[in-house]
Amino acid sequence: MQRLTTVLLFACVSLAGCVTQPVPMYRLDNGAVETPAQAADGVAVLLGPVRLADYLQHDALLQRLPDGSLAADGQQARWAGDLQGDINQLLMRQLAWRLNTQSLELSPGSKGFSPDVQVELEITRLDSGPQHPAVLEAQWRLLDKQGKRQGSRLVRLQEEHQGSMADQVRAQSVLLQRLSEMMAAAIEPMTVAKTPVKRNVVKAPSKPVAPPAIPAVEPIRTDLEVFRF
Repeated sequence: MQRLTTVLLFACVSLAGCVTQPVPMYRLDNGAVETPAQAADGVAVLLGPVRLADYLQHDALLQRLPDGSLAADGQQARWAGDLQGDINQLLMRQLAWRLNTQSLELSPGSKGFSPDVQVELEITRLDSGPQHPAVLEAQWRLLDKQGKRQGSRLVRLQEEHQGSMADQVRAQSVLLQRLSEMMAAAIEPMTVAKTPVKRNVVKAPSKPVAPPAIPAVEPIRTDLEVFRF
């Protein structure tokens, strides 16, 4: 009997060890964006290449520790899917909404797509921790239709959070949305040349119509003389 009890206890412990907690998985939030209407005159934007730092090219959702190092979350939290793809889609939707265009493609673009602007982006940091705010460090470069660089900028953005993993992901999403807003503001001046300028045609004042000429009345002369008595 004692041997049977021991076997049952061992079996219970083994089963308990096999039960694992579900792994929490998270996705970025694209924000409250509206899909722009299809417009033939919308600016054509080519997004990419979009490069991520090496430590962001993994499924694990790393945490920034108090000493500044990075480590996996204790609950083994992961990104639900490809982080690179999520970032690309967030940026695409944000830029389409802010620039009011549907003419956007990811690099290298489809055959026949002729962009007015190309945005090259490199994200070197995107992380947070229970005691660290969410931080985004990135650099973008803008190229015109001829491939000539029109501008570049280094940015470092920061967003506070409540400490939970869900709120950390929210804060990181907000940072990417703010990055999209800044890039859209930099792209807009390059679209002015594409927008046709409506010119008001000023008509020259019409010449006043001269009244019809009335021939002068000339007295009729005769050779007769009138005598009065």
